[in-house]
Amino acid sequence: MSKKEKLIQRFNSNPKDFTFDELVTLMGYFGYYVDNGGKTSGSRTRFIKKDSIIELHRPHSYKCLLPASIKLVKDKLKENEDYEEHNGI
Repeated sequence: MSKKEKLIQRFNSNPKDFTFDELVTLMGYFGYYVDNGGKTSGSRTRFIKKDSIIELHRPHSYKCLLPASIKLVKDKLKENEDYEEHNGI
């Protein structure tokens, strides 16, 4: 199993310790890039791919994503049809 497949499988399992850095790597596999919106964006981070934007808050004092953030990303990937392209999420 490749690193990509392992990361997707880990994301699918709804781990409580999924880090923001892992999300950046995962989103890169789906063709998204990170846009922090400049100096005044605060913790808002956008993942952008053509016409698709997924926006969420970067964790502050901890590195792990909240379960709600993981659900948001999954829902947006499904909505943008990236879900089926990569063996489902």
